[in-house]
Amino acid sequence: MPIKQSAKKYMRASGKRRTQNIKQKKNFREAVKKVHELAKAGNQAEAKENFVAAQKAIDKAAKSGVIKKNTAARKKSRLAKIINKTSK
Repeated sequence: MPIKQSAKKYMRASGKRRTQNIKQKKNFREAVKKVHELAKAGNQAEAKENFVAAQKAIDKAAKSGVIKKNTAARKKSRLAKIINKTSK
C-alpha cells in the first residue's frame, strides 16, 4: 500500500479510470457481439439498428483511448461488411 498522500491519490484515480475503461470496453464488445448475432440470425433491420449503437460505442472507446483509432475503424468496417453480406 502507498504511504505518501500523492501515491494514495494516484491509486484512487487510476482505480477510477480502470473501472471506466473496463465499462467502456464491455459496452462496445457487447454491442459488437449483438450485431454479429443478429446478422448471423438474419435479422437485417435489427442488425442495422444495433450497428449504429455499436458504432457509437466503438467511437466512444476510441475517443477515450480504450482502443486505438485504427482498431476502431477496422472493427466498424468489418461489422459493416458482415451486415452488407447478409443483406444480399
